Amino acid sequence: MAPTTTEIHRDLKEANAAADGASFESGRESLAPRNIPGHTSLPQVTVRVFALLFLTLNFFFLLLSSGRVRTRDELNADLQVESLATRGSTSVSQAASFFFYGKFDRWGEPQPPYGPAHAAFLIPWYAAGRAFLAILPGIPDGAREVVIDNAVVASSATFAALAVALAFLIFVRLGFSLGVSLAAASMLALATPILTYSTQLYSEPLTAALLLGAAAVLFAPDGKATSVSWKEGLLAGILLGTAIWVRPTHAIAGPVFLAGLLVGDDEKRRRAAKILAIVVAIFGVAYLARNLYLFGDPFDFGYPAVSDGGKNMNSFDTPMATGLYGFLLSPGKSVFLFAPPILLAIAGIRKLAHLDKGLALVAAALPVVYLSFYAKFTQWEGGFCIGPRYLVPSLAVLCLGLGPALEGAGTWLRRAAVVLAFGGFGVQAINIATSYFEDQANGNYYNAHYNYRMDYAPLVTMSRQLIHYLTSPVSAPLGRGFDRWFVFLSKAGISKATIAVLSAAELIGFVLSSLWLLKTLRANTKRASA
Repeated sequence: MAPTTTEIHRDLKEANAAADGASFESGRESLAPRNIPGHTSLPQVTVRVFALLFLTLNFFFLLLSSGRVRTRDELNADLQVESLATRGSTSVSQAASFFFYGKFDRWGEPQPPYGPAHAAFLIPWYAAGRAFLAILPGIPDGAREVVIDNAVVASSATFAALAVALAFLIFVRLGFSLGVSLAAASMLALATPILTYSTQLYSEPLTAALLLGAAAVLFAPDGKATSVSWKEGLLAGILLGTAIWVRPTHAIAGPVFLAGLLVGDDEKRRRAAKILAIVVAIFGVAYLARNLYLFGDPFDFGYPAVSDGGKNMNSFDTPMATGLYGFLLSPGKSVFLFAPPILLAIAGIRKLAHLDKGLALVAAALPVVYLSFYAKFTQWEGGFCIGPRYLVPSLAVLCLGLGPALEGAGTWLRRAAVVLAFGGFGVQAINIATSYFEDQANGNYYNAHYNYRMDYAPLVTMSRQLIHYLTSPVSAPLGRGFDRWFVFLSKAGISKATIAVLSAAELIGFVLSSLWLLKTLRANTKRASA
């Protein structure tokens, strides 16, 4: 965990008094919004803390990154960014000879079943990986692709850090103190699957950042349900439309944000809602046009007819009760087990509604919509992955209820928050310490017919695996054991000196940014108490 969290709780009850124009009084805080400066003029200290929180978490997540590409979805993104960067093409022709999941287009080119937006966002990290190959010594020819993969996977750390920083910004703009906002954001960062997925190449961190970005643009500009301009509707529409091009199923988020924006009678909000709907619809229609161009049918999204074991993974034939049980109560996918802070967030939704009814509607309804949609999905479990993968972006939005729950919380609620935070962090730590794929690919996760095993209990099996590698005198082979990028690169033959330089850069970045963050917070506390 970031070393600043404890000190933030101790030192910053009065941290935002000067910036927000009101002090935090534990147990007696009014739900009425504070007078935060206008939508476009956030206090300088808030902007600085936003940036430093982002940098601190980015470096922290980088240190924990797996640096590995394992599953078909990760591989598709990895290969597609290579195609985009080197050939300007979305096809993954390099996959056809060893592993391909998707469909061949009208010209016989293999296309992944998802939009190219995720891969397009990865291009800067792919370029960084190529730059590392050019300037870093000690990289054998056989490990060059491993280094590029490591750089590409690091993108998830940045997207996850951005998602958390955006949640922090929303909390501050709702009128919460810096201390409460940082505490709530820290719970999202460290005690939910945002931490887990920051270490892998799945698209969930990027989608979480897009959804929270749309929420930041549309809601709580000054702690009130005030007017939203057409520009804000346009920008939010672009963010939600981009999410569709990451994975088309995220189209289900658009109507929820639209409903939240329509809360109230303000004419400008209705105009912004129209613009939002039009922009999202344009992105959706463009995606259907992409399908028509590639596959000759606007509703052919490029999924293969059958997948593992001859099973159709992309239909909706799972009984609703089965999917709901899996997401809510099963030991391998329960949202309450893998994201304990949502219990506190759910309790905070009612308070959030007093501050911004539209945002509260989005935070409450989005996870319900995602849950209802994916509970019927054939592969509801998300393939080989940790926890409720498909619900992670909506759970991040639900965690916007954490700020209201923590603001003015009594002793028992603060203690409950600490228990949920440490419990959630423990769950993430167990599941990312060693290779989850090693644990799942041996029959624990799927049966012979590729049906998910409801009795899969990763907290048990992954704990057992962790203990095994902690006590084993024999080093694990490549791809097994401890799941950190520096371990993986070392086993791949990368020079230890090169790994040490990269590790030191990340560690120094984390220490400096966290110390600067703490210094900024303490300085603001002194100004507030002067």
